[in-house]
Amino acid sequence: MNNDPHDAIQRIVDSARALGVEMDEAEAIQWLTAITAVDHSVLAPDVDEESGIFAHRVVLLDFDPADLERLRRVAAIVEIEDRPGVETAIALSGSSAQSQVQTFPGDFDYFERVNIQAESKEEACAILAEVVRDKALASYAGPGYQLIEVRFGTYHDELIVGGEVQHPGGSISWAPAQVEDGGFVALTASGDPVMVDWAYASRDSGWVKFDWVLVDPAEPRAVKASNMLDVTWEDPEGAIVPLDGFIDPYYQEVYLDAESIPIFCKISAQMAPDALQHYVSQLEGEVRHYSCGDHANFGKAAKRMYNIFRLTGQFAEAAYIRELFDEPAALLYQVGALLDALVEIGSDPDTIERMILVTQTDELIRDVTLAAEGPLETDLVMALLRLRDDITGLNELGGAGWVTALREMQGNINVLVNATFEARLRAIPTVDAYLNGLEC
Repeated sequence: MNNDPHDAIQRIVDSARALGVEMDEAEAIQWLTAITAVDHSVLAPDVDEESGIFAHRVVLLDFDPADLERLRRVAAIVEIEDRPGVETAIALSGSSAQSQVQTFPGDFDYFERVNIQAESKEEACAILAEVVRDKALASYAGPGYQLIEVRFGTYHDELIVGGEVQHPGGSISWAPAQVEDGGFVALTASGDPVMVDWAYASRDSGWVKFDWVLVDPAEPRAVKASNMLDVTWEDPEGAIVPLDGFIDPYYQEVYLDAESIPIFCKISAQMAPDALQHYVSQLEGEVRHYSCGDHANFGKAAKRMYNIFRLTGQFAEAAYIRELFDEPAALLYQVGALLDALVEIGSDPDTIERMILVTQTDELIRDVTLAAEGPLETDLVMALLRLRDDITGLNELGGAGWVTALREMQGNINVLVNATFEARLRAIPTVDAYLNGLEC
């Protein structure tokens, strides 16, 4: 059997063209040549001196620095800033870092390493609680952005919050007003009220994440932005301990400031020898989640499969998946991103200037006509027209009606994206075999 990777690329290029996927053979071979030269076991980052960014070489192969100004403007809103005893490194995360892969990104995902130098772990946790609350209050709202959720702390008891049972170990979700108030009232199993306050949450921070809705600096559209924190404590002897129990590897991140290399290297030196294997295993679990059951999302599965394949030597398959994110159906991620943003805004679309939302909706109507066809195209266009009328005030939907209408549209979008991506993925025998090998 011929295992020449160039022959594998040729077979996949031929298959892609048969499916109507435009794949540039010369570009695919150029990318293949570059990625096969990378030593994946080397954790030291590559630095782009001209742009001042750094990342694993595999990630830099897909990153286009043309968007740096825009990405740094959003980072200025979402990042935790250094303070005495707190050092940080902000990066793009996940598919956002693949600007040459995902031509039509739906949102801005950031990842920030936060290293806290303190005498004890308890002191580090108290400092983190202060840092997170200060950030939430400072970025509560501003020109073109609105904080919508903070994840901080874990439940220590079984409590009922908003009618839903929260189990011990579960992440605590904070609305901005609850952060401002410093706590909220929950119920015990017996119905007794109990206060969940910031001190309760700070006992075990768990995973920490911020979410905003904002106006894209590059064009008039509403998008979601997030910042996931990976927090470590550095004791007086220099030992580094992750507060959530695990130091995340960095195989998807593009760091936006070369001056943060020292903190990055200090923390990444603590990664386990099997960090790559652990990372791939984690991604495979996410692929399984997004390709099985009633809530399958093969678009999200494809993004994770791209990372798995490029990190495990299945380069021809990775090259094919790269092309799928330049297909018309990928435009629908921006429809989904708008709907997500509007759901988070709730019944008050004035959080983002209405004309920005109207313009964005008009552009998405055009995108749907390019990506869909038949009855589904008609249904989506009509739904977007109704959405446009709702935004401009021609129709008056209450809060519940507004969210219900948006969720219905999201369901229709997911049907189209799933059908498109699943068909394209399964059309390549090796990719189909990988999906079939997952235990759902």
